[in-house]
Amino acid sequence: MKDKVIALVEQDIKDLNVFVDDAYVSTEEGKDILNIVLDSSEVIDLNKVTEASRIINKLLDSSDLVGENIYEVDIFSKEKGEE
Repeated sequence: MKDKVIALVEQDIKDLNVFVDDAYVSTEEGKDILNIVLDSSEVIDLNKVTEASRIINKLLDSSDLVGENIYEVDIFSKEKGEE
């Protein structure tokens, strides 16, 4: 999943100086959630996460990457100091 998400979005979010660090599907309350973790060489503030989320959601909507089994997409930044 990670490689597919990166291939889909990397060019469109690079101007924000962020990249996809990880992408995986988790199950919460019986529903599959696509989690996309963003990282950067600089601090990622809420505005940048919001901008990246808009871009990524638009790309996901126009692709067939997210199937009917994915209930939700959660996009967030990596915690500072997290490896």
